[in-house]
Order: sequence, then C-alpha cells, then structure tokens
Amino acid sequence: MDIEQFMRGYKSAWEQRDEKAFAALFAPDGEYHNTPFATQRGQTQLEAYWCRVKLQEDVRFDYEVLAATPDTGLAHWHVRYQVASEELFQIWARSTGTNLIARRPGDPLPRMVLDGVLQAEFDGALCKCCRIWWHSQPMTP
Repeated sequence: MDIEQFMRGYKSAWEQRDEKAFAALFAPDGEYHNTPFATQRGQTQLEAYWCRVKLQEDVRFDYEVLAATPDTGLAHWHVRYQVASEELFQIWARSTGTNLIARRPGDPLPRMVLDGVLQAEFDGALCKCCRIWWHSQPMTP
C-alpha cells in the first residue's frame, strides 16, 4: 500500500460510513491517532471509533497527496458533512472546547467542514500507523 491507495480507501470508508472498510486499511495491530492524545489500536478499536461517522450524512471528502515514499506518505484532506444526530453535535461541541454554535432545542443541526493533514506509515499492503491533525467548524450558510 502507498499513500494514494490509502487515501482512496480512507475517502471511500468515510463517504460510505463503513467501519469495516476503515479497519481493513490497517495491519492487525495498526494504530490510528485521531488526535495527539487519543490512539485506537487494532481492528476492534478502529471499528468502534469509526462508527461515529454513521452519525454523519451527505459526506464529501477530498484530498491531495503532498509527499510519498514507498513506506510513508503525507496528505491534506478536507471533508464536509451534515451532522445527523444530536449525539454527534455534542461530541463535536465537547471536542472543540468552545460553544461556537448557540443552539436552541429544535434548531437545525449544522453542516460541518473539517480540514486536516494525515501522515501514514505502511508495512507492505497495510497501514501500520496513521496520524491526523485537523480542525472543524460549522459551514457558513
């Protein structure tokens, strides 16, 4: 696997909201660092973490490979999605550490935009370690 193959699979797993496809990108003991302070290791943790994308709708994912070697790569990614549940909105609100959106009960859920960078290391046909750095915010109308 190389960064281009990984990013195609990552895009597909996110847009299809498929936790099994996401976990299949990784070695059995593969690691996904979704923040500098949180790591998912192994297929069970990877799948459990990725289930949160099921709370998103109308996902649009784009990427650009910035650097590639046979066993590593770096990519810039950009995703837009509709928050599909109050649960996901609360996860996002807690992760930002701010109250960027003042919502009243019954207000529509926001459409979000995330922008990030991904670094991946490969061991043959699978990813052994992936680290992402990202920022999210609600899309402006």
